[in-house]
Amino acid sequence: MRLLQFSTSHYCRKARLALGYKQIPYTVENLTPGLHVLRLRPLTGLTTLPVLLPEVAAHPLAIADSTQILHFLQTYQPEPSYYLADAQLQSQAWMLEDWLDESIGVATRFVYYDFRAKEGKALDASLMSQAVIQVVRRQYGINGATVDLAKLRLERAIAELERRWQSPYLVGAQLSVADLAAAALLSPLARIPTYRDRYPWLFERIMAIHHQCHEPLPPGLDATA
Repeated sequence: MRLLQFSTSHYCRKARLALGYKQIPYTVENLTPGLHVLRLRPLTGLTTLPVLLPEVAAHPLAIADSTQILHFLQTYQPEPSYYLADAQLQSQAWMLEDWLDESIGVATRFVYYDFRAKEGKALDASLMSQAVIQVVRRQYGINGATVDLAKLRLERAIAELERRWQSPYLVGAQLSVADLAAAALLSPLARIPTYRDRYPWLFERIMAIHHQCHEPLPPGLDATA
C-alpha cells in the first residue's frame, strides 16, 4: 500500500495510526502543497489528503479522506480491530470521531498555523516553510478572529475529552476510531508550549496511542523536539 500525504498533516497522521495499529506494511509518498493537485486529480478528482493507494487486486485504485481510509482498512484486515463489538459503543466512537474530524481537527489547524506564523516561527523560519504557512492561512481564512474562536473551541473540547479519557480509551475497553482521531488531530498542539504545559495528561494519552500504533511520536513529543 502507498499513502499519499503531506508529512505535517494531522489528518494524514490519523491514517498512519490506523495502518500502524493493524501493522499493514505501506510506503509514504510526500507531496508538495500546491503541486499535489497534479498527482491527486487523476486519482480522486479531489485536492485533499490523505489518499491511500491499496495497490492490491480487486480493491479500489484510491481511497480519499482519512475516515474513509479507516473504513477501508477495517474491511481489508478486520484484526486487530478498532471497531467495538458493542454496536452502541461503536456508534459513540463514530460520533466522537466525526466531531474530532469536522470540528476539533479544524480548530487545531487554525491555532497551530497561527502559532507557526508568530511565536513558533523559529521552529522553521525557512522561506519555503513560511510560504507554505502563509498559503494555509489564506486558504482557510486564519486570522485573529477565527483563531480566537478556534482556541475557545479547543478549550471546551479538551475539557470534554478530559472527562471521557479517564481510562486508557475514549469509548469502551479497547482502542477505537475515536482514540485514533483524538491522538492524531490534537497532536500539533504538542509544539505549542502553553498547551503542552497546561494539559500534560492529554499528551500522555497521545503518546500512549502512538506507541500502541507503532507510529513515531509527533514533533514536540519526540526525543529530538
